Amino acid sequence: MNENQLLQTITDYFEQNIFENHKINVLRDHSKLASYKINPIIVKYLSKVLENDFTPEGIAKALYYPRVLGTSITTSFGTRIQRMFVELGLAEGSLIPEMDIEFIDKVDGRRKYCQLKSGPNTINSGDVGPLKRKFSKVANLGRTNAMNLNNTDLILGVLYGNEGQLSQHYRKIDEIYPVIIGVDFWHRLTGFPDFYEKLVSNLDIMINEIDTEDFFHSGYLELVDEINNSDLFDFS
Repeated sequence: MNENQLLQTITDYFEQNIFENHKINVLRDHSKLASYKINPIIVKYLSKVLENDFTPEGIAKALYYPRVLGTSITTSFGTRIQRMFVELGLAEGSLIPEMDIEFIDKVDGRRKYCQLKSGPNTINSGDVGPLKRKFSKVANLGRTNAMNLNNTDLILGVLYGNEGQLSQHYRKIDEIYPVIIGVDFWHRLTGFPDFYEKLVSNLDIMINEIDTEDFFHSGYLELVDEINNSDLFDFS
């Protein structure tokens, strides 16, 4: 697959398997009252913040907006991309429990054992020690099994961002095990030096042209209807 074909394939994958799935999940799950664990005191307060009143619309916004705009798509992003790399033959699912994928580095020709992270600020201080221990465990396994493995073959692959944006937590790991981010990561994975920038450009165009079918608004209105017909709230 040449660079343009791969760019189009990955762009299509984002549209169909990330954005379209998000739309489907919103309408199937997040517009249904049963999918929420409701704290009646908190949602009343949030309704007041959002609508300056206790209303079905305020309750719906308090429940619906954080779910749809926050964790529902962000949580699945890394998992979807990991699956995409394997499905497209860019990487293999790792047989080593501590790693996500394995691939042949197109820059140095060595097999890389990689744990994937989404962005440059997606770990905190409590993650540094456990991540170092995971990599050390793999390094020790490699020595025990006489694998041709060194520290630079164990990497944290960060999907977006640049080196200057890496948090101090990542930098502590990078002192021992390489943190490969953005342009460099996609180059090593695909073999195309400018792939990351071109992919970002392609995704920008696709997102600008995507037809959302106003699913966000329609899902919210479904939730308002369910709240109006629910015995959980008394708006009188």
